[in-house]
Formats: sequence, C-alpha cells, structure tokens
Amino acid sequence: MRKEYDFSKAKRAKDVPHLARLQAEAKGKTRITIMLDNFVIEAFRELAEVEGIGYQTLINRTLRQALTDEQITEESLRRVIREEIGRYK
Repeated sequence: MRKEYDFSKAKRAKDVPHLARLQAEAKGKTRITIMLDNFVIEAFRELAEVEGIGYQTLINRTLRQALTDEQITEESLRRVIREEIGRYK
C-alpha cells in the first residue's frame, strides 16, 4: 500500500454514469440491518439472478408491492366470485 495516493485526476461519483445512477437510486432509502431466514435469502438470490437484478432490490420491490397491493378481504373475494359466476349464467 502506498503512503500517498494521487487523486488529482479522480472524478466525482456524479460524473461517472454508473455511480451517478447508483446514487440516484439510493435517494429515499435507509440502510438497515435485518435478520432473515437463510431460506428466504437464498430464494431471493436465485430469483434475482434469474431476473438479472440484485437480491436486495428484489426484496425491496416485493415488500413495496405487498404494502401497496389491495389486500384480499372476505368481502372483496365474495364480490369477485359473484362477478365471475355472473359471467357464466
């Protein structure tokens, strides 16, 4: 390891396209530590590899979707069943 490094030709992260993109994506996010089952981590890693994205991105997307999707209630399920049955009468 050198005692001194020359950073005179270094670029700021905002001037390097892929680093700028990463910084933009990180806005509005908070780093946390969380304990998840090994099974869950491995499953997300495998799914993420298939989709070609990071597993943490996939976990975040899945959690966001779970929070924003309409929850299935007994009332909404009954309504959908009635609508579907009505189509076949």
